[in-house]
Amino acid sequence: DQAPPFGRPRPSKMAPAERGRFFCTAGRGLEPFLAREVRARLGATEVDCVSGKVFFRAAAGLGELRKLRSGERLFLLLKKHSPLPVSGSRGKMLQEIKSLVIEEPKYWLDIISVWRKLHGHEGRTGDVSQENAWGLKRKSEEETNTASKRQKMEQVRAVVSEECQVEVGETCVAPERMSSQECWTESKTSSEFPSKGSGENPAANEKLGFSFRVSCRCSGAIAKILTSQEIGRAVGAALARQCGWRADLRDPDLEIFVHLNDIHSVVGIPLFRLPLANREYIRTAGLRSTVAWAMASLAEISAGALVLDPMCGLGTILLEAAKEWPEARYWGADISDSQLEGADGNIRTAGLMDKIELLKASVKALPLPSESFDSVISDIPFGKKFKTTNDAQLLPDILQETERVLRVGGTLVLLLSQELRGRAEGLTGRAGGDPASAQGQGDSLLSRHFGSLVPEGVYAVSLGKTDAFIHKFRKVAAAGSG
Repeated sequence: DQAPPFGRPRPSKMAPAERGRFFCTAGRGLEPFLAREVRARLGATEVDCVSGKVFFRAAAGLGELRKLRSGERLFLLLKKHSPLPVSGSRGKMLQEIKSLVIEEPKYWLDIISVWRKLHGHEGRTGDVSQENAWGLKRKSEEETNTASKRQKMEQVRAVVSEECQVEVGETCVAPERMSSQECWTESKTSSEFPSKGSGENPAANEKLGFSFRVSCRCSGAIAKILTSQEIGRAVGAALARQCGWRADLRDPDLEIFVHLNDIHSVVGIPLFRLPLANREYIRTAGLRSTVAWAMASLAEISAGALVLDPMCGLGTILLEAAKEWPEARYWGADISDSQLEGADGNIRTAGLMDKIELLKASVKALPLPSESFDSVISDIPFGKKFKTTNDAQLLPDILQETERVLRVGGTLVLLLSQELRGRAEGLTGRAGGDPASAQGQGDSLLSRHFGSLVPEGVYAVSLGKTDAFIHKFRKVAAAGSG
């Protein structure tokens, strides 16, 4: 795989021998984008993609890790093993799980040393904000209120998890993060564990006298035997006894994640409080930022390029592109005043007023010169913004106009819903087919009706509960000459 051109790996601040092991979660379909990104941005090695996660090794500080744009949550990897064997004995299974996590205190001292080094090194430079890092205790009144809100959220999640026990044939629908492949429940350990004063290792107590909590995700076969709450409590109690740590649900120094499913057993420590996908420069969220970034990464944006989103909505695609490739110029058009107002607010919040221009216009009649843009990127939001009775008729009109303004050699990147994709295939007389294997197929509406546009790939992605497809095309001839 050729990495997208979004920067070379930066010189490492850590010695080669200190390359850390990490994993990052990703939305369904974005794993290949994340794998390419960690290689290109971090110079990562030992990159391994599985459903919903990318594992890698890299010599990088928090400031560099935080720049990942296609991932969700980032973890320091502690353990990665094959799935635990499922047996009829609940006690035996709990013992297997505890054996996976529990190690000698020296092991945890080494892990905490790496974790503190990551945070401590960046903290001295002021590069890690309180909002994003698991760091020292937050003591102000405002921070205490934040902790209280987090506790309430955890209580809500616990209630949701209690109502979401995974049984044969049932589907867990509580968290938004649930995918069709992996239905999971999450629990935080209760404060039933021994306090650090009652630990069995006084020496470790002095060295590791800080608080923790355990979060557990459990899916697949193991979730039919044990709940996440049971696993979290067992692991938490064992760690408290072994290391003398104090359980704290509200504001722990350290959080330990245990992910158990039919693919692997993983233990990690989250490096940031908030997901990487929560962009501080986006005031009003539209399209998921990770999907917007992935689309922009396919557009081959270079210095001096002109980039257009003809249906820009709140401007998420333009924001992601302009932040990553600031040497290009960006234009966004939309017919909706409210959408343009939201996009303008986002652009001002991001400080990109000098990079992005907005105009009110219909995508069917853009007041722009022919063959004037190097890249066109857009999420075509049928069924929501456009209350039309014949979407399939409207789509060719939109494509004709985007083809007109695109230069020969330029790239067109579109996000289509599953429903719209099906209608597009219906127009070509094509039926059936597996959407998951769509990449590389050229028999589509665009190639049939717009001969100057050559397909270069289709990528199935997830938008929460909705499936969507990123289509990439290249214009190889002037419009109408194909």
